[in-house]
Amino acid sequence: MDKLARISVLVFVLLTAATAAQAVVYEAVILHPSGFDESEARGVSGGQQVGGGWNTDPRDSHALLWSGTAESCVDLHPSGFDYSVAYDIWDGQQVGWGNGHALLWSGTAESVVDLNPSGFTYSEARGISGGQQVGYGHGSITGGEYHALLWSGTAESVVDLNPSGFTSSLARGVWGGQQVGDGDGHALLWYGTAESAVDLNPTGLTSSRAHDICGGQQVGEGNYHALLWSGTAESVIDLHPDGFTRSSAFGICGGQQVGYGRGGSTGNKDHALLWEGTAESFVDLHRLLPPEGYIYSWAYDIDSAGRIVGCAKTNAGDYHAVLWVPEPGTVLLLGLGGVVLLRKRREF
Repeated sequence: MDKLARISVLVFVLLTAATAAQAVVYEAVILHPSGFDESEARGVSGGQQVGGGWNTDPRDSHALLWSGTAESCVDLHPSGFDYSVAYDIWDGQQVGWGNGHALLWSGTAESVVDLNPSGFTYSEARGISGGQQVGYGHGSITGGEYHALLWSGTAESVVDLNPSGFTSSLARGVWGGQQVGDGDGHALLWYGTAESAVDLNPTGLTSSRAHDICGGQQVGEGNYHALLWSGTAESVIDLHPDGFTRSSAFGICGGQQVGYGRGGSTGNKDHALLWEGTAESFVDLHRLLPPEGYIYSWAYDIDSAGRIVGCAKTNAGDYHAVLWVPEPGTVLLLGLGGVVLLRKRREF
């Protein structure tokens, strides 16, 4: 090989390495805590994760808070409650549900605040951001129908988001004064009031729902396809990967989306997925789990640092909470379904 050819090959290798170095390796961490038969992680923010753990006999769940390891688990279950679970976390606060009431915590079981509004017999809090919480509830005041709800830290602060003309609605995500969910089978976007509702249901779809919002974008699903919006029905992007039969997106942050999908390449089993705005960008996160131990997985949320939470189902049929942690700066190869991730895992 002559000198010019060697220089050309070297430049190509350096450019290829530089491009690959921008990719991220994910390490799967099993968060399943001691003392529980099953667990799942539903929300993540600032190095902390929330979810729930339960025992199959009796099947009473406890809201849980982690800081990146199974051993760090904090039981948020309030005294006197039969069951509880946490769904989301932001800036040291957590939201969820217990004994049929929407709940707000600040890191301990004792800090719990009951968000269930007057006139409601049932409520859940599903999302939190910027001092606001969203969810849904029903009672005599709603005629027994579910209504999307918005709180600002107290039960008395509740705002009923159910749009005029809608029978029922649910809110699941909140960010920057905007809320997302669905009503009467249509994905919806709100700006703090029932009157501000925007119908995100794309033309041609029979139904849709939105699960999360961040940075002016929303994620969810419609007709069994994962969907991404930018504030209008016309802006919709279909994230459904080629060859899959079903997919849904549950979380979004920093231009990345997470959820699950199944198809021929997954053995028709649900696999946790990561996208970067297009169907072609999908990465199968299930590859990082021990192949001998887990047969299904789902990703529910992602934070600004790229940390992802979800759960995986074992061969024995038990659910275990999972955290996928990004390790930037590692050179990778590119392959089918996005980045070929290095398999590394920790179990505690």
